[in-house]
Amino acid sequence: MSKLTPFHLAIPVDDIKKNRKFYKEVIGCSEGRSDKNWVDFDFYGHQLVIHYKPGTGDSSLHTNPVDGHDVPVPHFGVVLEWNDWHTLSERLQKEGINFEIEPHIRFQGQPGEQATMFFYDPAGNALEFKSFKDPKNLFAK
Repeated sequence: MSKLTPFHLAIPVDDIKKNRKFYKEVIGCSEGRSDKNWVDFDFYGHQLVIHYKPGTGDSSLHTNPVDGHDVPVPHFGVVLEWNDWHTLSERLQKEGINFEIEPHIRFQGQPGEQATMFFYDPAGNALEFKSFKDPKNLFAK
């Protein structure tokens, strides 16, 4: 496998101020460059950009059934270190985040054991944060 390089992801938001606060204060991202209609964030070493787009929120998002949960599609997120995932999960719970899928452990005791949680940003973008008990199993079949 080649060296992991940062991805760049631009997402639509209908309120720059509200989403800027969410990504900085709730998720804990540091802010980079910005303008009136966009803001760059250091999203765990990746470049996430929120771009203003009016009327972004969509309450009729698509889901796919996975392990008895309705997983939002599309969604994005980061695979964190095990302890970092638990720290973020605790912080989000203290912030009163409304989880689409509550923080939990999948495949407990199996090679693909992983922690996962799903929630939405204020603009309705679905996020998943996950972690693998053994990071070597990230792409295991």
